Amino acid sequence: MQVREADTLERWNALLERARERVPLYRDRLPAGRLRSLADVADLPFTVKDDFRRGYPFELLAVPAEEIVRVHMSSGTTGRPVVTGYTRSDLDRWGECMERVLLAAGATPADVLQNAYGYGLFTGGLGFHLGAERVGCVVVPTSSGVTQRQVMLLRDLGTTILTCTPSYALVLAEAVAAAGGRGDLRLRAGFFGAEPWTDGMRAEIERGLGLEAFDTYGLTELGGPGVAVECRRHDGLHVFEDHYFAEVVDPETGRPLPAGQAGELVLTSLRREASPVIRYRTRDRTVLVDEPCPCGSPFRRMRKVHGRTDDMLVVRGENVFPSQLEEILLGVDGLTGNYQLVVDREARHLDTLQVRIEAREDGDHAGLRRLAEERVKDTIGLTVSVTVLSPGALPRSDGKAKRVIDLREL
Repeated sequence: MQVREADTLERWNALLERARERVPLYRDRLPAGRLRSLADVADLPFTVKDDFRRGYPFELLAVPAEEIVRVHMSSGTTGRPVVTGYTRSDLDRWGECMERVLLAAGATPADVLQNAYGYGLFTGGLGFHLGAERVGCVVVPTSSGVTQRQVMLLRDLGTTILTCTPSYALVLAEAVAAAGGRGDLRLRAGFFGAEPWTDGMRAEIERGLGLEAFDTYGLTELGGPGVAVECRRHDGLHVFEDHYFAEVVDPETGRPLPAGQAGELVLTSLRREASPVIRYRTRDRTVLVDEPCPCGSPFRRMRKVHGRTDDMLVVRGENVFPSQLEEILLGVDGLTGNYQLVVDREARHLDTLQVRIEAREDGDHAGLRRLAEERVKDTIGLTVSVTVLSPGALPRSDGKAKRVIDLREL
């Protein structure tokens, strides 16, 4: 399925015409006329999260209420929630993309898929449910939480595919170990997303659950998961370019960057009817890859998201991303993916960064502390205080884990 530039340009012009006609936000912002080439995209205005908040709940919809068959929304923890709508055709296209996601691991009707993403307003649970039903898998809609029951069902139902956040996958791995180990599990693949996670976290999940871990990407503003997924080479996520147009821009200037340069991911939904979105600034940091993948996919890849432009910590004048620290810490054999970063400010207005991280059973806490502090110092030049804890000392999450506690904000 080769994505031709002429087809993408035609989709762009159809999208712009529809958005100008039906969405007041875009009617006021978009220039008149058609794009002559995809290079003209760089001159179009961005959409940002505040546009969704100002347009809450339905001002950004492009269809009348009687054509909406479902709405989803974000949690709204930092303001009004982001609302996204779906027509019947939108749900069909979403299901098609989610089917592609699962086919990346060779999913078939013989698979039992345990869906431990949250159901409800969050897009993850029902998104994966749509895709699994299209494939024909047996769907076990557990939603998140009730961990002991999750482990029981993994065993009793012979689950072969697990879907949840990477943080919750670690919780399940711990619970499996506590319940006797994974010897009788049939898990072979897992799809994990909704929060950034490193290859070090991947190794922890795969070791704990005995499966092949696939990274997925999506976000509420673009309709949920199903924007991109890893193939079995695990060397970047293939963006479904017949549905989404991806750019990487300089976070400061907003100008597009060439393939291979790190910046902020910007996405456009080319075919959504109810909630079209043009050049949405995701705040996620990644790199686009033009080189063909040996897997044969016609779609370009984006590298694994390595944090957000708005999650950068400035500690004593140094720029630190939580994902950087996670990669360093999980490179220390004996430490686990359960950690918190605590930033505080001393009386002399000097910032401090404390890493609180759990060790595996019978780990040498003192030795691991020294090694972790040395690795951080040698890698990014920052002096941090590492506290190594016993397994189970930190709180667990059924969804996205809270990794950063910034006491400077209090």
